[in-house]
Amino acid sequence: MFDLKFIRENPDAFDAALARRGEEAQSASILSMDEEHRAILTEAQNAQARRNEASKMIGRAKGQGNEEEAQALMAEVSELKGKIAELEEQERTVGEKLNTLLMSLPNAVYDDVPEGDDEDANEEVRTWGTPRQFNFEPKEHYDLGETLDGMDFERAAKLSGSRFVILKGAIARLERAIGQFMIDLHTGEHGYTEVWTPALVRESALLGTGQLPKFGDDAFTTDTGHWLIPTSEVTLTNIHSGEILDEAELPIRMTAHSQCFRSEAGSAGRDTRGMIRQHQFEKVEMVSVTTPEQSDDELERMTGCAEEVLKRLELPYRLVKLCTGDIGFGARRTYDIEVWLPGQGKYREISSCSTCGDFQARRMKMRCRPKGEKQTRFVHTLNGSGLAVGRTLIAVMENYQEADGSIRVPEALKPYMGGIEVIGGEA
Repeated sequence: MFDLKFIRENPDAFDAALARRGEEAQSASILSMDEEHRAILTEAQNAQARRNEASKMIGRAKGQGNEEEAQALMAEVSELKGKIAELEEQERTVGEKLNTLLMSLPNAVYDDVPEGDDEDANEEVRTWGTPRQFNFEPKEHYDLGETLDGMDFERAAKLSGSRFVILKGAIARLERAIGQFMIDLHTGEHGYTEVWTPALVRESALLGTGQLPKFGDDAFTTDTGHWLIPTSEVTLTNIHSGEILDEAELPIRMTAHSQCFRSEAGSAGRDTRGMIRQHQFEKVEMVSVTTPEQSDDELERMTGCAEEVLKRLELPYRLVKLCTGDIGFGARRTYDIEVWLPGQGKYREISSCSTCGDFQARRMKMRCRPKGEKQTRFVHTLNGSGLAVGRTLIAVMENYQEADGSIRVPEALKPYMGGIEVIGGEA
């Protein structure tokens, strides 16, 4: 969400920022509504002040025995009461219209974000690891999983429809091991506090992080007015919504291993086989709340924490900086980590790490201030996958597969596998 004061003082810069996002200029519409809104507020305040003044004058007129003046003042107060109610309704209507427009606009990106319309313009930052050379044709994860009787898409579809999976046996344990390994790494070595949060939230939580109002079609809702979280970024970031935090306590770093739910609106025909794009999946999320001065360094740190998961699992990956046409709605700068999938013969996204500046903090009214001072300012928020658990399972299966269809367990995961070192082969 944007600062109206900034738009008033810098309309051209604001429109230029939107243009980088491929959005039309909006400053004229916003400032017109803002002017109308402020005019209504001023008129309502003046009417209220006159009503208060006239109410006091009624008592004085009656005290002086001037009944005619008292009656005239009472009639004026009654008229003002109706006018104030009308103005308050107008103020609500215009204010909601202005707020809806502001809430629907994407965040302004940093100057170093590459220009481009789609992922082809993303900028490669670095690569790590060398893709394994196979002496056989590597299979995709769903072929491996079905052969090992560890993935069942057909029965999952019977239960729930498309884009669901049932995991069984050692494959189910492998996914659980991956999630546990990530949480242990982030809490034990990276300084994140583990948090367990609800999977159902109120609409205000999704408004706060930017999934609503624009992306409601990609989320599941219930008949109770709750929404299923598309990521625990929603709950972790909103924990401190509406609060004023002590700057000495920042940064706050939190991580959660949660179920996530997405309708995958607009993804028809994409990744229809396998676990790449599911309606229900698991993810380990990292969220940081920082001062404005800390956020740039925190993004680099958070990205490094996500990368470390892949390094420990010895999975080749590349890091890319997203361009203006591919970056997320609420982000100012985003790094995507793409892991090598030999079954597909290409890199696929496994993590996004983003800094949102004060965009989310404004929406959820989250501020900070130095201890003992009165002046507050908005915090900065960051989020990153550390990592998507299901996609990490895919990467492990495809990179550690053998010619006989078995899967070796990475060294980092062996302590979590109860002695299983090879799935589908001799232990």
